[in-house]
Amino acid sequence: MRAAQLYRYQVPMDAGVVLRERRLKTRDGLLVRLRDSGREGWGDIAPLPGFSEETLDAALPAARDWLLAWQRGDAPALPAMASVAFGLSLAQAELHGTLPQAGNYHVAPLCTGDPDELFARLAGQRGDNVAKVKVGLYEAVRDGMVVNLLLEALPALRLRLDANRAWTPVKAQQFAKYVNPAYRSRIEFIEEPCKTPDDSRAFAAQTGIAIAWDESLRERDFTVAAEPGLRAVIIKPTLTGSLERVREQIACAHAAGLTAVISSSLESSLGLTQLARLAAWLTPGVTPGLDTLALMQAQLVRPWPDSPLPCWSVDALEPLL
Repeated sequence: MRAAQLYRYQVPMDAGVVLRERRLKTRDGLLVRLRDSGREGWGDIAPLPGFSEETLDAALPAARDWLLAWQRGDAPALPAMASVAFGLSLAQAELHGTLPQAGNYHVAPLCTGDPDELFARLAGQRGDNVAKVKVGLYEAVRDGMVVNLLLEALPALRLRLDANRAWTPVKAQQFAKYVNPAYRSRIEFIEEPCKTPDDSRAFAAQTGIAIAWDESLRERDFTVAAEPGLRAVIIKPTLTGSLERVREQIACAHAAGLTAVISSSLESSLGLTQLARLAAWLTPGVTPGLDTLALMQAQLVRPWPDSPLPCWSVDALEPLL
């Protein structure tokens, strides 16, 4: 007999988390649990403020209606809202055993610009010496100097940069000016450096620094294709949609000869462990972008390996269904 449960959560965030000029004090979302014939599957529905098209208030009734229909024995279509479709489809994948258990828990650590701190983190983990730096939050010249310092101080380091379309072409060139051309090949990519895709393409051509698409993937009529200077696509499943849609995007990227990187949208620890399993399954050998748990003050239901944060049980959550 089928049973469905829905819980609401609110996890405190570190004080310094800012998304698109908005301070995020808590990470709010929904956990779903499906049960059938002795099996169960979980999913995390967590619209990301400022990035998701839907709000949590809109996601809640869509998720509840789907769960009620499923519990009755129906086979309802997944809702159109990306975060809801993803969370529900992952719960189904767990329930049916189609989501492998093995996960890729090696992450590209987020770096604040301190090479000593980054060296300590990289020394404590196995795998590639790859880290991520957010750029575009401060002056482009400062960003260029920080990136150059890191690459100079750590000769084995490779960097992924994320600009979130922050720069004008002039600002992007100011950044590149301060990065030694000899180090630029160790920048795996910079995600959407400029405000428009065409300016980002021009930046790659002028500087030799590879780019990656992120926001562009979610624009209408955008097609993943091989392009000069393009190395990767950043796939954020919570913003993409169902597991089927995520697999389609990854397949398109691979067919075009591009690297697909599964990345977090500040999901709970339960959601992050599922993304790690997706990464091991669908993007083997590629380090995912999942180093966001440290921005939170607690975990939910399933802990991330070796995380010191307390893990809240399901009893600490607000039941809605």
